[in-house]
Parts: sequence; structure tokens; C-alpha cells
Amino acid sequence: MDLLDWFGKGLTLEQYRNGMKVNGDKMDSIYDRFQLNEGEKKELSPLSLSDMKVIVLTEDWCGDAMLNIPILLKIAEEMNMEVRFLLRDSNLELMDQYLTNGTSRSIPIFVFIDSEGQERAVWGPRAEEVQRLVDSLTEQLPPKDSESFGEKQKEMFKTLTKAYQEDVKLWRAVSTSIIKKLI
Repeated sequence: MDLLDWFGKGLTLEQYRNGMKVNGDKMDSIYDRFQLNEGEKKELSPLSLSDMKVIVLTEDWCGDAMLNIPILLKIAEEMNMEVRFLLRDSNLELMDQYLTNGTSRSIPIFVFIDSEGQERAVWGPRAEEVQRLVDSLTEQLPPKDSESFGEKQKEMFKTLTKAYQEDVKLWRAVSTSIIKKLI
């Protein structure tokens, strides 16, 4: 299947959002509060007539998707870009073409294609600044065989989720990272 076929198979935002059971409200909250700044809009302006589309490989339980998708949606709106969502676990044939570090099915992955279905850019699963935050928090965890690992990991995920929902600097890092990939 080529990328246009994958795009055609994808869910619309409404279909994806209606099927969400985990992070929908949190994703909506970021979407409602995030705005592109004038500089970002200016950078995207030449791309608004490019007829680009984007395939989003995701799952609704993913915290990184909760953060990144609302920002992508604002970029897509600015560019008049169509977005379609494919659930990672149901589309491993495509997912396995976009492994992080060649081994990990990390999400979200954004595959930008032109009107002919040619890949133009791939982004994901995190902006560098977000990855540094994740790495920093992960380094603080006890060894995996420690009795407290599970509890400490849950605390880390709560801290990360809160940062994703509230830290505007992380939002801006994500938008900057995606835009740099596109221009």
C-alpha cells in the first residue's frame, strides 16, 4: 500500500476524537489553549498552498500524542493541510516503516506527504526539549527490579502529564520542532 492509500484509510479528526477513551479531554484542553505565534504563521505561510497531507500514527493512551497532536492540528489548520489518524496497533505494517532508533514503535509519528503521496517529512515522537525532560525524569527512577520502580514510574508519568498539559514552553518547543521539519 502506498502512502496515499494509508492516508485514505485513516480516520478523520472527528472519528479519531469520538473513539478516544483515555486522553481526549486533555488533548482538547491543550488544543483550546495553544495558538501559533505570528512568526510561526509567517514561516508556514509559503506552505499553505502546498497541498500537503499528514498521516498521524497514534494511540489515544499516549501522553506524547496528547501533547503533540493538538499542536499539529493548529499547524495543519494554518497550512490548510488534511490530517488522518491511523492507530499504531492496528497498522503495524506502516508503523514498522517508521521505527524510532530502528527498533521502537514510539508514537506519535507524523508522516507528511504531497498530493502525489510522496513522503516530504517525518516527525516524532518528541521534540528535543521534550525528550530531554523525559530523559531527565527517567534517570531519576530506581532500577527496574526495585520494589519501588512501579510506584516511582507512575509518579513520573503524572509529573510528565502535568508538564505536557501546563508548560507552554514545551508546547512552543513542539511547534518549533514540527515547523523546522516542514520548512
